[in-house]
Amino acid sequence: MALEESHVRRAAHLARLAVSDDQASGFVDDLSRILDMVDQLQSLDTEGVMPLAHPLDATQRLRADEVTETNQRETFQRCAPAVENGLYLVPRVVE
Repeated sequence: MALEESHVRRAAHLARLAVSDDQASGFVDDLSRILDMVDQLQSLDTEGVMPLAHPLDATQRLRADEVTETNQRETFQRCAPAVENGLYLVPRVVE
């Protein structure tokens, strides 16, 4: 199937993109080359080729969830300009 400028305009419309006449003709050439490359890749013989590992299949080694620092809330709140019931008071920024 040959790619035409109408296909590019339709795709741009669906994607809500503004495309000028010059850009549309340039995209026809670019997308045609991309589709040709995909066709070349489709024609390759991949029999016996193992698929690559997928990153979502990997599991991470997690460290133990241990408290390593002491609670310093009182120390930090002593230097705060305004504190009430253990919470920092800040000026209202949204009207």
